[in-house]
Amino acid sequence: MEGLDEVSAREQHFHSQVRESTICFLLFAILYIVSYFIITRYKRKSDEQEDEDAIVNRISLFLCTFTLAVSAGAVLLLPFSIISNEILLSFPHSYYIQWLNGSLIHGLWNLASLFSNLCLFVLMPFAFFFLESEGFAGLKKGLRARILETLVMLLLLALLILGMVWVASALVDKDAASRESLYDLWEFYLPYLYSCVSLMGCLLLLLCTPVGLSRMFAIMGQLLVKPAILEDLDEQMYIVALEEEALQRRLIGLSSSVDYNVMELEQELENVKIFKTKLERRKKASAWERNLVYPAVMVLLLIETSISVILVACNILCLLVDETAMPKGTRGPGIGNASLSAFGFVGAALEIILIFYLMVSSVVGFYSLRFFGDFIPKKDDTTMTKIIGNCVSLLVLSSALPVMSRTLGLHKLHLSRAPRESDAAKPSANGHQKVL
Repeated sequence: MEGLDEVSAREQHFHSQVRESTICFLLFAILYIVSYFIITRYKRKSDEQEDEDAIVNRISLFLCTFTLAVSAGAVLLLPFSIISNEILLSFPHSYYIQWLNGSLIHGLWNLASLFSNLCLFVLMPFAFFFLESEGFAGLKKGLRARILETLVMLLLLALLILGMVWVASALVDKDAASRESLYDLWEFYLPYLYSCVSLMGCLLLLLCTPVGLSRMFAIMGQLLVKPAILEDLDEQMYIVALEEEALQRRLIGLSSSVDYNVMELEQELENVKIFKTKLERRKKASAWERNLVYPAVMVLLLIETSISVILVACNILCLLVDETAMPKGTRGPGIGNASLSAFGFVGAALEIILIFYLMVSSVVGFYSLRFFGDFIPKKDDTTMTKIIGNCVSLLVLSSALPVMSRTLGLHKLHLSRAPRESDAAKPSANGHQKVL
């Protein structure tokens, strides 16, 4: 009987591993396909020539798509974990959600962390150096020469970063054990380096989010049709019509030999016509869209911003006054054990909305900063170098989102892996559980 029980436990463990791997693959495949369509929408079409550079651009495109999919997965994992916790609490014994368990979510977080490290320290530097490489002098030109140069540059970059971190650790902490721990590349160095990147991402989020919160109102005001009391479309249409007529007269009066001025005026006229088309579309908006949608969206943005500020202020006040409010290890409920909010499913949904709102605001604030303004992608006119920069920026912001959400008190989910029956008798390797 004991042998049958052991075989049954091993079969259950095998089936659960296959199920989790299949679910992870399907989720990532969906994110990869969506990311591919997003990048190809902004990628410059002139880069699609059939030569060696086209192969390099295609490889860089696949690496950027993989990185963008990982960034999207890192953003979606936190809301997915919160909603999974509430579903497990609502239907604890349902047969149809047996696949949704702590082991699956823990595995997703581990994969997100692993792929984030891989993209940040390997794939994106490789894509950039591979895109800029030409091959060493004296070697035969081709893909092999470019790959060799890229690998050498990656090795030099890795040695440079490793040396800088080792020297910094030696200067700050003179303990020999801390310096020797940097030789442990997999268990200490990469997690430590990724934590530093997450810290920089948190600082960047704290800088971009307030800017994005203020910019969201202006952006929504440009996208939505304002009421007649706030916007005079007839006056704007009259001004645009005058500009279009003036440009057409200048084009007629110019000589055909002045090619540069003609092309410049034609481009300006095309922009004016596009703006005129947008104004005509806005003018045809219904009264409901004009007088109801705009105030409702603005009130919703104001409510979300106010709730976010109030929650952050309350959490900061609790951290300053109450010492027990500090995060301490694995304290607190794991997934599927207790609700994260006093309002149950409604409170969890509100937290998810706020997390998405803060992420969108941080991205808007990032592109609104003067230093990162050139990173804004343009449809069908974005170079691969700029796409790589955008993917790296989004990866850094997404990796810092769970840390910032936890720090600001937007969620209190402690993700500890639920032990299986076959693992119940096995001691932990490091004596503690991982915590989100």
